Amino acid sequence: MPFDFTGSLAYNLYGIFLRRKGIAMKLYTSAQMRAVDEYNINTLGVPSLTLMERASAALAREAAALLDDGGSAAVICGTGNNGGDGIGAAAMLRERGYDARVFLVGDAARLKADPKAMLERYAAVGGVTERFRRDEDVVEFVNGCGVIIDALLGTGIDRPLSDEFRDAADMMNSSPAPIISADMPTGVSADTGEAFPGAVWAYMTVTFAGYKTGQFLHPGNIHCGRLVLDSIGAVIPDHIVSDVSSVDGFHLPRRRRDAHKGDFGRVLIIAGSVGYTGAASLAARAAVRAGAGLVELAVPKDIYVIEAVKNDEAMVSPLPCADGMTSPEARDVIARKLERCGVCLSGPGLGRSEGIAALVERVVTASRVPLVIDADGINALAGNINILKSAVCPIVLTPHDGEFARIRPGYDGTGRLAAATAFAVEYGVTLLLKGHRTVTALPDGRVYINTTGGPGMAKGGSGDVLSGVIAALTAQLNDAESAAFGGAYFHGLAGDICAGLYGEYAMTPSDIIENLYRAMR
Repeated sequence: MPFDFTGSLAYNLYGIFLRRKGIAMKLYTSAQMRAVDEYNINTLGVPSLTLMERASAALAREAAALLDDGGSAAVICGTGNNGGDGIGAAAMLRERGYDARVFLVGDAARLKADPKAMLERYAAVGGVTERFRRDEDVVEFVNGCGVIIDALLGTGIDRPLSDEFRDAADMMNSSPAPIISADMPTGVSADTGEAFPGAVWAYMTVTFAGYKTGQFLHPGNIHCGRLVLDSIGAVIPDHIVSDVSSVDGFHLPRRRRDAHKGDFGRVLIIAGSVGYTGAASLAARAAVRAGAGLVELAVPKDIYVIEAVKNDEAMVSPLPCADGMTSPEARDVIARKLERCGVCLSGPGLGRSEGIAALVERVVTASRVPLVIDADGINALAGNINILKSAVCPIVLTPHDGEFARIRPGYDGTGRLAAATAFAVEYGVTLLLKGHRTVTALPDGRVYINTTGGPGMAKGGSGDVLSGVIAALTAQLNDAESAAFGGAYFHGLAGDICAGLYGEYAMTPSDIIENLYRAMR
């Protein structure tokens, strides 16, 4: 019998997520977190030592939970405030009866007032601070302990690790003990998620006051392991504004009881070519399943019969054809169709030619309804990307890294959030940069990082499904920007459900379509 995912705890938790409206957590940079500290200390009058004690208590709490009734903890500390958090956690663990040893990377003379106070508390319960060294005794203790607390660098890193820090990180990574990182794993940027060589792989990251952007971006999110937020009683003031949010839920409006198909939009999909009939069909089927009132799939006449057989619920119409692809002569037919639709999706399986490029450019300049441009539609714009600036309608582009590099020369797959944001602002479009932790950048500079989806979705056709979902949501919500990050959320959530039902190896893009209803309800 197949596993009934609908009855599982995970599926019921998905239902809880969707009953909450607009679940999005604000993410902050390291500079913003420093400003939060300054506000709480200087404006609200909270002693900095109090904030450190609360951070230490959060680390000690999570470490004790892993140690159960006994065991030892290795606390690897730097000389900054992050190290002070770790030293304080070691003191509190010793106060509870656990064996906790502090290994300090750097000179203890460099410790400032608050970490020194924690060091005194640690010494008061019999703790001896040891200078980090990778000798037999230390390695044996670290390998045999029940938990490691990584309190080396926190949120401040913006460059590769020095030799001593990298040596300490390597010793932690080599131990079988679970690692709890304080605020950020050592070697991972809090702003970009970049992991420098030798970065710590944490089992858990206890982060303080607010979530950091780098904890939600690849590969930082993987290095963080399980994320635990402790507010440490800090107040984030209104003047510290974050433009970056994670998407952890999406609210769909309840449909009126007297609604009809015209209330939920008409989607026009211009897609397909000889050899690429699947892309067009997947996009159309996804748009239907995602709730669009009417879906019209316009394809080259050479594949019209194939698409008509594949699609019962979408209206399939033929377009003039040349060399197995839609001909530029179709522009007048498409122009008339654009006048009748509420949103247009162009690109899945279109093929690549000068004629296709001319056709896509014509759609961009002629459309007065929102456009979703994917796959070959994006490739078609590569030679004339500035045409986006002349568009008079909302546009959503959905490239993966390879496609984005074609329209953004010099992009190498790194700095995804910054690159997507700069592009969206420059061209006045919504850019959904697909991949692990999909980034959706809006024209006004706001950014959303998606938290759903997994490696089982890394199959040809998954992107076509996503574009169909976004088009359908745009038609229903009349909001292309929300439809973009909401579509990514539902698409990934349906993928997560499929992984539970079929496993990551066996799931297909069609399975994602069939399970959209579970995600969306």
